[in-house]
Formats: sequence, structure tokens, C-alpha cells
Amino acid sequence: MEIIKNKEFGGERPLFASRGLKLENVTVHAGESALKCCSDIEAVNCRFEGKYPFWHVKGFRISDCEFTPGARAALWYSSGLLMTDTQVDAPKMFREMDGVDLRNVRIPDAQETLWLCRNVRLRDVWVSNADYLFMHSADIDIDRYRQEGNYSFQYCRNVVIRNAGIHSKDAFWNTENVTVYDSSLSGEYLAWHSRGLRLVRCHISGTQPLCYCKGLVLEDCTFDADADLAFEDSDVNATILSHVTSVKNPRTGSIRARSIGELIIDANILPPADCRIVTES
Repeated sequence: MEIIKNKEFGGERPLFASRGLKLENVTVHAGESALKCCSDIEAVNCRFEGKYPFWHVKGFRISDCEFTPGARAALWYSSGLLMTDTQVDAPKMFREMDGVDLRNVRIPDAQETLWLCRNVRLRDVWVSNADYLFMHSADIDIDRYRQEGNYSFQYCRNVVIRNAGIHSKDAFWNTENVTVYDSSLSGEYLAWHSRGLRLVRCHISGTQPLCYCKGLVLEDCTFDADADLAFEDSDVNATILSHVTSVKNPRTGSIRARSIGELIIDANILPPADCRIVTES
């Protein structure tokens, strides 16, 4: 493997189509597509300032690096990425990628990030300003994760999340086969129109959660006081270990809760309208 140390590059495509290259303490200044169409690349303690540095790259490792805001859309159309201990200040990262492994990564401007990606693994990742995060992505495995940002995980498939704090309006809309363990989910209109969503030991807050769902399962979850008007037109089987402020027109299944403040069953309930509701008080 060729090693390049303590160098600076700029302009357009300075390292185009490189193979078997290790960058150490390298700065890529303003320009475009520094490492486009490369393979077998390693970057250690590097700084990326120019646009689109890693497009159409196969097999690369990035550690202890920094992507400045100028390095927007830095990693697209690539595969086989391992990124560790890295600060990502650039927007619109990770598009149409296969094989994304992020460990101890911070992304404070994560808007429109991780779109159309497959085989994604996150460990100890923190994201903020994360509106429209994970659109149309699939096969995602997340543990020890913190997120601030709305409309996340829309249209995702095959997702497992553990030990997360997710603050997101309209999270998990139109998802399929998602399981969340031991996490806090905060935000309005959680998981509308989802299919096969399973929440285990999660805390839920925000108005009108879990409506219009199919195959919804809750196991030993708790609800915040503001999580009202839950389960409208949903096929749900839920065990809730707390009080629920209000439940509205669940379509079918069963709900077992410690108590329910208001149960709304009106003329707008849809068939089969046979949801079994049990409370301890």
C-alpha cells in the first residue's frame, strides 16, 4: 500500500482512481472529487474541506478525521466503509451506499443524511439537525445512538435499534419490519402507517403516536402524559406498564395498560372494531 503523509491537495480530482492508498495527516482543500473512483483507501488523521471527496469508492477506512462544512455530500455511491472516531460537520453525507459502519462518530448537521443506503451499522453515534435522516434505507443495525431531528427513518425496512434516544417528529413513517429496544422515542405522530413495528421496553412521548399501523407490537413500554390519542385505526397488541392519557379508535388486537384516562370509541372507528382493552384500574 502506498503511503502519503503530511501533504496537502486541492483542485479537482487530485487522487482520482487511486488504488491501495493510505493517507496520514493529509489535508484536502477546496476543490471537487479528490478521491473519486478509488478503491482500498485508508485515511487517518486527515482533514477534508472540498466537495465530494469520496464518490464511487470501494473499500475504505476513515479514522480520526474531520469533514468540514465545505466537504458537503462527501460519501456517495460507495461501498464498504468503516468510519471511526470522526467529526462530520459536512451536510448531506452518505447517499446510495452499501455497507456503512460508523463507530464513535458525531454528525451535528445530519440533515438529509443516509439516504438510500443498505447494510448500515452504527455504534456510539450522535446526530443533530437530522431532518429527513435515513430516507428509504434498509438493513440497519443501531446501538448506543442519540438523535435530534424530524422526519427520520421514513420508508426504511429491516431496522433494529437498541439503547437510543430519538427526538423526531414523524419518525418511522411507512416503515416495514422495525424493532426498537430499551429506547426513548419523543416526537409527534410516531410511526404512522408503519408495518411490523415492534417496541420493547421503550418510553413514548408526543401527541397521537402509533396510528394507522399494521402488525404493531408493544412489550412493556411506558407512555408520557403528552402521548395522547394513541393507536387510532391501528392493528395493535400492546402491554403498557404506565398510565395512558387517551386511546382513540384502535381497529383490532389488544391493549393492556395500567390505566387509561380517556377511551374514545366513536362512529369513526373502522372494522373489525374489536380491539380488547384491559386496565388494572
